[in-house]
Amino acid sequence: MTYALLALAVFGLITSTVFTGMTLWAVPGYLRERRRALSQVAQRPGFTPPLSLLKPLHGSEPGLESYLESFFRQDYPEYEILFCARSAEDAGLQLARRVAARHPEVPVHFLSTGGQPDYINAKVASLELMETAARHEILVISDSDVRVTPDYLRAVALPFADARVGGITCPYRGVAAEGGLWAQLEAVGMSVEMTAGVLVARNLEGMQFTLGPTMAFRRETIRRMGGFRVTADYCADDFVLGNETHKLGETVVLSHHAIDHMVINETLGHSLKHQVRWMKSTRFSRPKGHFGTSLTFSEPFGLLGLVAGTLLGHPLWGLGLLAWSVASRWALAIAVGRMVVQDRSWFGLLVLYPVRDLMGFGFWAASYLGRRILWRGRIFELLPGGRMRLAK
Repeated sequence: MTYALLALAVFGLITSTVFTGMTLWAVPGYLRERRRALSQVAQRPGFTPPLSLLKPLHGSEPGLESYLESFFRQDYPEYEILFCARSAEDAGLQLARRVAARHPEVPVHFLSTGGQPDYINAKVASLELMETAARHEILVISDSDVRVTPDYLRAVALPFADARVGGITCPYRGVAAEGGLWAQLEAVGMSVEMTAGVLVARNLEGMQFTLGPTMAFRRETIRRMGGFRVTADYCADDFVLGNETHKLGETVVLSHHAIDHMVINETLGHSLKHQVRWMKSTRFSRPKGHFGTSLTFSEPFGLLGLVAGTLLGHPLWGLGLLAWSVASRWALAIAVGRMVVQDRSWFGLLVLYPVRDLMGFGFWAASYLGRRILWRGRIFELLPGGRMRLAK
């Protein structure tokens, strides 16, 4: 039995190392693309079509005012910002009005849905209303918990110079907005684990999805797929929008520009609930790929190897296997976290990421414990394909 555990540990370390190798193989090509894109963005005036920036809001959160302000400070000639919430009295919408008053040079529209239509994914109603009101043909969608630099819109617009491109998305680094161990653990998972998976998927099958913190589409593309309402019953609306764009035969581009995804889960409970919900959604949206994710984690197999080696009377073997697992995670942390998304937290990358890798395996296992999720105060059931319905 102990030899079987040792064999499982070695097998898992081999598969996770293969995944690390695939990621490291993908990184140089992405960095070359980034250098070319940065050179193009630096050219003036460059490719700068007018843009409509859609910002759905749902209440306030720590730091929201400063995050919103970063979108008003863009080095971009012509763009508008549309904010929308369920209620005109929404706290986030009031903050947006305060920020907009400080930047009268940026055209802004404030909208509210009044709660209608009552889609399962309430954000979709806001997106529909903003799309109707938007003046421009390229729609940039950004979550509220995102902070950007002044060159953000230039970077987002650049891929649309190619008429074949229907959508783009940005990689992101996690930033623990107010510090805290649990927020930092979640943030480093965003920087490394999420981005590594995206790079490997892009190399294997091309971009067939987008990432929620920033997505951008041509209005024509959204209308061809049936409008934003195609995501009304999904939790993973970002995956669906990107996948529908791909199905239309249009190109989805992974931008060279990484953004800050602010993590505001302050407690262990909030962090665990959020990450398990995301894992469950992925399980139903991409069941085969999600199942295979178990073989990309390294630390669980390193610890298993340590236990098996110790039980067999060879603790140095066990320590060697654990060291193997840590080295694999450090390689990912440096190549992806530091070089690709430019996360500057060495403590997070080298100390916390191996711990986050172990936790990630736990979240993966927990994703198979039922189909219910708690989202915005309501309980939903996930259905095959990633759809949701209110739990009975």
